Amino acid sequence: MRMASLAVLLIIASAFNALAQDADIRSTITKQFEAFKVDDFATAFTFASPTLQTLFQSPENFGRMVVKGYPMVWRPAAVEYLDLREKSGVFFQTVQITDQEDSVHYLEYRMQKISDGWRINGVRILEAPSPAA
Repeated sequence: MRMASLAVLLIIASAFNALAQDADIRSTITKQFEAFKVDDFATAFTFASPTLQTLFQSPENFGRMVVKGYPMVWRPAAVEYLDLREKSGVFFQTVQITDQEDSVHYLEYRMQKISDGWRINGVRILEAPSPAA
């Protein structure tokens, strides 16, 4: 009986931890979207991983890359969080973004956990899923 109770508690704790990570990851991405919407590239840059910060070197360089390469991220009309998956200890958040022209885009955010929270360690544009038959 004790083993069964312990197993149930471990399952509940694991599920709670997964929900907390999900909420923290979504919060990080949402805060970056909010910064982009008001052209606050300095704040948006703080949500990038240390690796990306080193690569782009400044919020201005980072902002130029986003505006030119990811305009749907810079000015989303709507954002919907889809699945969060983990592969070999790396978390990937899929996000559906509707842009200002009502086009739908799917992006995969690669996340990195650092000492003070989650950071975005890369974004990849995905192909749109095939419509269900």
